[in-house]
Amino acid sequence: PADSVHAVVTDPPYELGFMGQGWDASGIAYNPDVWEQAYRVLKPGGHLLAFGGTRTWHRLAVAIEDAGFEVRDSIAWMYGSGFPKSLDVSKAIDKAAGAEREVLSSKFRGEKSGRSGGGIQGLPVARTDTITAPATPAAQQWQGWGTALKPAFEPIVVARKPLIGTVAQNVLAHGTGALNIDGCRIGTDGGTKLTGPTARPAGPSDGIYGNGRLNGQWGEPVAGLGRWPANVILDESQAAALNQRFEEMPARFFYCPKANNHERPREGDTAHPTVKPLDLMRYLVKLVTPPGGTVLEPFAGSGTTLEACIVEGRNVIGIELTDDYLPLIRQRITKPIQPALL
Repeated sequence: PADSVHAVVTDPPYELGFMGQGWDASGIAYNPDVWEQAYRVLKPGGHLLAFGGTRTWHRLAVAIEDAGFEVRDSIAWMYGSGFPKSLDVSKAIDKAAGAEREVLSSKFRGEKSGRSGGGIQGLPVARTDTITAPATPAAQQWQGWGTALKPAFEPIVVARKPLIGTVAQNVLAHGTGALNIDGCRIGTDGGTKLTGPTARPAGPSDGIYGNGRLNGQWGEPVAGLGRWPANVILDESQAAALNQRFEEMPARFFYCPKANNHERPREGDTAHPTVKPLDLMRYLVKLVTPPGGTVLEPFAGSGTTLEACIVEGRNVIGIELTDDYLPLIRQRITKPIQPALL
């Protein structure tokens, strides 16, 4: 129904034709009609968070804006494990000339089990790096030139359905229109730590469960503790790189690494090729949705957003195009919720 959900948190197709998947080349993410339906069901002042690809997110943002939303900001999820898909210009020149290059060295690189890889959205990567010498003068001239940068971030569109009246009036009338700043504050070691019987030790990748004192049913922090949440989210490698130069800088941002193998559900041969980490989706859900509120996820995929809502005490409506991924979603939404995560 119209005006019935508090937030839309979604990971739509990036429209890159990823791995030959038809659902990633349909143009649906660019279609304002889709976002008009999201606009219709959102309460006034409700926020929409939508992931996009660095090459295509501008068209996503324009479609969302054309549907009537106000684009309020963008969030950059930054990581260090991206693998550049770049053409070696020198090798291409030699290949076109039919010239054979001398092999100087060769090394196999593979990802260990249980770790996220360097492909898009953390898909495992195994490759052989071969270093060769240019064979022609032209190839020598263009040695070291390529066509792409190392991918290190994914943008998130932050949009809001227009308010009715002031922010204060909208919040009181509809429970929407504001961001959960205190609930997402960043402790000095990269998060806020739960206390009491459900507390767990903080670790380097604990994200919102880092350091700080909390109260309330859903772990809302005591006012005044922790840093203001930023529009940048880092993984551990990016935080470590910052830490080498500025000791306090990483503590200003929420940490969240890419989804590892344990966060990628599988049913037989069925697995989803693009999976977001659970902690990241929990953080985003918590940022824009009041406790007990309802989230719409129109591109459910393997169900990460659905699981995040369940863990964070939010209601959720998920929509998925193909029933291939329903077993993965069922895995997520039927597994026991560990008290330590609440």
